[in-house]
Amino acid sequence: MRIYFMGICGTAMGNAALLARAAGHEVSGSDTAVYPPMSTVLAEAGIALHEGYDAVRLAKLAPDLVVIGNAMSRGNAEVEWLLDTRALAFTSLPALLADFVLKGRKNIVIAGTHGKTTTTALAAFLLRAMGRDPGFLIGGVPQDPPVGNHLGATGDPFVIEGDEYDSAFFDKRSKFIHYAPHIAVINNLEFDHADIFRDLADVQRTFLHLTRIVPRTGYVVINGDDLNIAALGTLAWTRVVRVGVGEKNDVRIVDFAESAKGVRFGLVWRGTPWTEVTWSQPGLFNARNAAMAATAVGLALLAPGAEPNPTGLALDALGKFRGVKRRQEILLSTPALTVIEDFGHHPTALAETLQSFRARYPGAKLTAVFEPRSNTARTKAMEAGFTRALALADEVYLGVVDRPEKLKPEERFDPEAVVQHLEAQGLTARTAASNPALLTLLTADTLPVSGPRVVAFFSNGSFDGIIGRYVTAARA
Repeated sequence: MRIYFMGICGTAMGNAALLARAAGHEVSGSDTAVYPPMSTVLAEAGIALHEGYDAVRLAKLAPDLVVIGNAMSRGNAEVEWLLDTRALAFTSLPALLADFVLKGRKNIVIAGTHGKTTTTALAAFLLRAMGRDPGFLIGGVPQDPPVGNHLGATGDPFVIEGDEYDSAFFDKRSKFIHYAPHIAVINNLEFDHADIFRDLADVQRTFLHLTRIVPRTGYVVINGDDLNIAALGTLAWTRVVRVGVGEKNDVRIVDFAESAKGVRFGLVWRGTPWTEVTWSQPGLFNARNAAMAATAVGLALLAPGAEPNPTGLALDALGKFRGVKRRQEILLSTPALTVIEDFGHHPTALAETLQSFRARYPGAKLTAVFEPRSNTARTKAMEAGFTRALALADEVYLGVVDRPEKLKPEERFDPEAVVQHLEAQGLTARTAASNPALLTLLTADTLPVSGPRVVAFFSNGSFDGIIGRYVTAARA
């Protein structure tokens, strides 16, 4: 089959295109931003890439199926031609995965507001460490496993990151509804994606729908400490395994400790010790990611009809797990200065990461540099939450709001107001009229270093390239 991907250079779309190519399909695609590293990986796989969207070109290519990414909307030249002519079949990315990749597999769907990418990578990594050949699709760039997508053996599980965001402009269901979970993992549940969901109850509704398609022979693995997940109810139609630090959980995280030397914690299954873990990943949130992944994988490998008990899974490999790029990724490490990049774009994620850095870098001045970029972060919806989270740093630099022209002034995140609130609490806080101007301020204030200092950049986008330029200046 000849399959054409619209928006092919996005992480999820690109990895799905690679899966389709690995399955033997002829693959091509278009995007407005065809650049490395994804463009390089796609081209090396024999996938033809086209710059921009062109209806005439698409008509000449005449693929058997067009996959429309969820970044596409009405007004796109190729979308409008497809709708006008109905000349070609089209579908969403989640529907394509359901039909061509996930059908007939034992699927582990990793969902939740935070930690999906890391937990998906962990589950795939643990399966491979056990000598299995899982399929997987990771919505980021993992270091372990060394690629973000793999078809794997049909007899082994398929691990997929289950996003609650909508599937396409013509299918407003959450992506994970398509993924036919045998095991659904819900790491946590908070209000996010204010452009899609009305409120927390709306988010809870879509997660409840996810649990309803888990078979009675499957499992829902949940964060047993999360009250927003508890509000979903007993989920009596399937089996539920709870993970967390509280005593009522089936899998408990115990004796967590973090220092400059790393992290240590234990896992206990229903009162019986399972394992002790020593690893390099920061924070209790990553320990929870590991416990969720280990539980899901341990359950997935059980023989049919076996009593639920994941402890047959050996977890020695966790000590070798290197994480995912842009998730607390250390870009520069010297005795005086550590520079870290993180994909954080929700107040809870920022707060937990900054608390972890406090423990890991005792005595260091903690500088947080935040870009309000996601569709929710650039609005006022979580401005108060971001203010509280950023107050955990010693000094704060705020980038400009992404795409401000698409929001009314009263709807936008207000960097100046956040700066004033933080300064009233005794913090040093600054913003600028542009991100390059912010880089000038940050460089002048922090270089040369009179350390120790940790500079943590938080953005789910490019931050206009200032992260790499700051690292270059620091090295110089």
